[in-house]
Amino acid sequence: MVSRETPAWLAPALPGLEAYAAILEGAGVERGLIGPREVPRLWDRHLLNCAVVADPALGLLQPGDRVADVGSGAGLPGLVWALARPDIHVVLVEPLLRRSTFLGEAVDTLGIGEQVQVVRARAEEAPRTAGWIPADVVTARAVAPLDRLLGWTVPLLAPGGRLVALKGAAASSEVTQAAAAAAAVGLEDLAIVACGTGVVEPETTVVTGRRRAAQ
Repeated sequence: MVSRETPAWLAPALPGLEAYAAILEGAGVERGLIGPREVPRLWDRHLLNCAVVADPALGLLQPGDRVADVGSGAGLPGLVWALARPDIHVVLVEPLLRRSTFLGEAVDTLGIGEQVQVVRARAEEAPRTAGWIPADVVTARAVAPLDRLLGWTVPLLAPGGRLVALKGAAASSEVTQAAAAAAAVGLEDLAIVACGTGVVEPETTVVTGRRRAAQ
């Protein structure tokens, strides 16, 4: 079931999101990508929690953006964003075979193979894979503390590209602790954005930043 709070802009994506939810509830649980206890709260805690970040009104994702989802796991947020925003291209970067296999099957089942690519690689290896194109946006959800995450994600960005990392209640302290790491990788303008006001509770907290443009 979808949330009664689902925003109007997301309505066209609901069939795809519900198909993805069915995949998570079935193969996702069977293969250990989603815990059985998460199934009753799959929509609000996971799907909608990710989707609100893609709201066009926020401007965090721009039409035509190439998005790299690092440590994609079950496809959160990358597959949700692809379904919610057919105007972007998504690369799911996942090193584990069972997870990358699941992602490839999900992409095929959802019929979004022209929009979504699965790259089986560690984040630091991804730029060396065949056909890699630097990303306009890089994201991650529940992967690592920000100071470590920056070293894995920022190198995947084109100069001027943006970090849009989904974080939790500790985002503010993580930003403070990551100041030196951000400077080291050339990430500027670190900020915290609350997404999904009036739609999800708690709001989805996102850390944003921009990779320094080439001099």
